[in-house]
Amino acid sequence: METLKKSILLVDDDTINLTLGYDVLSAHYNVTTVNSGARLLKMLDRHIPDLILLDINMPEMNGYEIITLLKEKKKTMDIPVIFLTAQSDSDDELKGLSLGAIDYITKPFSPPLLLKRIELHLLVISQQQELIGFNNNLRQMVNTKTKTVIELKNAIMNTFAELIEYRDDITGGHICRTQEYLRVLLEAMQKHILYSDDVRRWDTTLFLQSAQLHDVGKIAIKDNILQKPGKLTHSEFEIIKTHVSFGESVIDNIMSKTSDHAFLEQAKILISTHHERWDGTGYPRGLKGEEIPLQGRMMAIADVYDALISDRPYKNAFSHEEAVRIITEGKGTQFDPNLVEVFLKTNEKFKEINSCNWFYSTEFQMR
Repeated sequence: METLKKSILLVDDDTINLTLGYDVLSAHYNVTTVNSGARLLKMLDRHIPDLILLDINMPEMNGYEIITLLKEKKKTMDIPVIFLTAQSDSDDELKGLSLGAIDYITKPFSPPLLLKRIELHLLVISQQQELIGFNNNLRQMVNTKTKTVIELKNAIMNTFAELIEYRDDITGGHICRTQEYLRVLLEAMQKHILYSDDVRRWDTTLFLQSAQLHDVGKIAIKDNILQKPGKLTHSEFEIIKTHVSFGESVIDNIMSKTSDHAFLEQAKILISTHHERWDGTGYPRGLKGEEIPLQGRMMAIADVYDALISDRPYKNAFSHEEAVRIITEGKGTQFDPNLVEVFLKTNEKFKEINSCNWFYSTEFQMR
């Protein structure tokens, strides 16, 4: 198959130079000649060549002015330009190269030398384009593989979280709902510029995804306690509380076998702190106030709200209004008072999330 010839635009106000240049180049390239910068610019609206041979000393618009215009436009800025000139001053050559020319050939030129210089430049440009194409293809392959790995990770994580829900006898998408409650809180906090310095440091996507693992430690709690239909005894409640430390150990174990810990670090914060209380009477460490990481303080509201409005083995669901009342009463004792204020401004969105079935959709599971 015949290789397509490269295209060259030869620009010179001298008809003799145009004729000579055409005769030398046309056997090897598709050559178009123009005798002014204005005609060149007009032609570039219809056709982008592989190379421009540009005379410097022309009336109306010289070569320096033309290349400056070419480099200012996205459509023409990458066209390689070689200056052809009778000038041999090194300052002129430096000026042309500094404006973006790739070479500087003095006239009268040697036809074999001109052909060889053009051939070498076009070869380099072709190799650069091939390398760019290779890099783009490689980047696309990496992106595709990364997307596949992320989707697999999310699918495994979703399934794992659903298994935990099933053991806890929680139905109706607790994991998905609490994620969405967190999203609502996060958006409202950003709107009201609350704790913005903290949030700015987060990868919020990882934060929301990691919420799926906040109760991972419950997998270690026996069914007769986890699913007990009545009030827990003191000793049983102490066993329930160990799901936090077990969850932390699960994450630590995974972290010891992996190198990228950003997601796991967020998960560990949520696991270890969402049962802490603002007044310091929570567990497992009795943290108080802003000693509790912001992620845990947010998760505490999302988790408690969903527990209140859901049927559990030991209780029937409360209404949305009753849940709002209980969380409001916990302002400054169980919950961060600033976050309770945000919750009160957005609680209708919580109600909408609770009343919809959107959380069962595959679309949400992949978010």
